[in-house]
Amino acid sequence: MAHHVILISIGSNIERERYTRQSVVALKQHFSNVTVSSVYESEAVGFNGNPFYNLVARAETDMSVDDVCNILKTIEKENGRVHSAKKFCARTLDLDLLTFDDRVINEPVVLPRDEITFNAFVLWPLAELVPNDIHPVTKQSYAQMWQAFDKQKQQLWPIDFTWS
Repeated sequence: MAHHVILISIGSNIERERYTRQSVVALKQHFSNVTVSSVYESEAVGFNGNPFYNLVARAETDMSVDDVCNILKTIEKENGRVHSAKKFCARTLDLDLLTFDDRVINEPVVLPRDEITFNAFVLWPLAELVPNDIHPVTKQSYAQMWQAFDKQKQQLWPIDFTWS
């Protein structure tokens, strides 16, 4: 079986502590060697809402991209996520597959996810968790990408998060 490395962004702005904890518990049930970045608090982007908690998880799996995406959707649903027509809205839990090995694909999802290059709440945790990993398209490390990022665009800050 092929062994794949996946990076997943995690976000929550409804009962953030609860769902942030739940997400990692759930990821550990489905994937192996799960590690996570610090938790960051950021202002809601694209709509007026409560601040988000964001972090990035790295995990390993033998599943296909399709199966990983389905698992992430299932975890969201199990944690009260309601998928509405509105792209920007409050949510209990948002899990997005950021990368799957070094694949560059458009189906069943776009990988690597565009957000990596323009959202501080994705790039900063990546730069912290896997600083030397290379982005499959920019060919830069996440640390280099974060260093070059315009940090005035979005406000976010690492927080002390209690996992238990």
